[in-house]
Amino acid sequence: MDPNQIYLPEVLFEFVVQGNFVKVMAVDPRTGIEVAMVGDARSPKRTLENLATRKLKMAIHKKNIRKNSQANTDNLY
Repeated sequence: MDPNQIYLPEVLFEFVVQGNFVKVMAVDPRTGIEVAMVGDARSPKRTLENLATRKLKMAIHKKNIRKNSQANTDNLY
């Protein structure tokens, strides 16, 4: 599955401004997966949310791939 096709009905964001940059945390409350990123404090909030959401979708996608590949190797022994 393409990460862009992952549907996230809810994403929680936290913004921490530190000088000229802002740290953005994004959490999927259903899976508990969390990602963090740093961006320019002058960037629009919506842009930072979009980037953090894309990163979160990629993290969920990678976790699903690992889980599926682990399930395939569990039956070897």
